[in-house]
Amino acid sequence: MNVSIKVERKGMGIFMSTKYLIATVVETIIKVVIIAAVIVFVFRGATQAYEFGYRVFADQPVSASGGRTITVSVEESASLKEIARMLEERGLIEDANLFMMQELLSAYHGKIIPGIYDLSTDMTAGQMLEIMATPVAQETDSAQSTSTPVAGEAQDTEGEQGTE
Repeated sequence: MNVSIKVERKGMGIFMSTKYLIATVVETIIKVVIIAAVIVFVFRGATQAYEFGYRVFADQPVSASGGRTITVSVEESASLKEIARMLEERGLIEDANLFMMQELLSAYHGKIIPGIYDLSTDMTAGQMLEIMATPVAQETDSAQSTSTPVAGEAQDTEGEQGTE
């Protein structure tokens, strides 16, 4: 009787160690799958971040040559997001979020002036920002007069237009 009990206990030990081994293998497989998923997620996120960052600084126009000119109106109450979406809807830019990032990092940040602008699909976002941030009064004044205005006169002209 003692012999059979020892055999059963020995058999239980083998059964328990097999069960423990299977549980350990399954746990290890789950950990490997989770780690692989995290690596893929981080890699994809890094790739997308790199591509977005590259596009911010590469500044490519929508069409390389033979662009079409589109007239856009920027309202005084328009936010940068609204302007970017309008430009995207009109086909002047490919990505509104990208345009907002380019504006944020440009020398024209916060300097877009309300008005009506003729923009082209062969312009870069930087060129569009430059046009929309340049006061129209200076372009009109330089086109109408042949003499170079004195710095004080230019400030007076801008002040008068601001009060209208």
